[in-house]
Amino acid sequence: MQPIHELLSRIRWDPNFGQGEFVIGVYDRVEKEIVLLPLKSIQMFSGEHHVFHYMDEEGEEHRVPFHRIKAVYKNGQLIWHREQ
Repeated sequence: MQPIHELLSRIRWDPNFGQGEFVIGVYDRVEKEIVLLPLKSIQMFSGEHHVFHYMDEEGEEHRVPFHRIKAVYKNGQLIWHREQ
């Protein structure tokens, strides 16, 4: 299985592969369920190689480690998942 950081990098830098709507499924430890986030709603910063940031509906910023990403969808099709 391709590591998640490599897939995210490919989506970001490969102009052909990166076309489309991407959604990531992230395990929410509080809700104890998978939450779907549009990839365009997350931010990754230089120097932070194992986390991404996103803002929830209340405007609170969250730092989420890559190991909590459980699935990636492209145009509604599952293209990557982490075995549970």
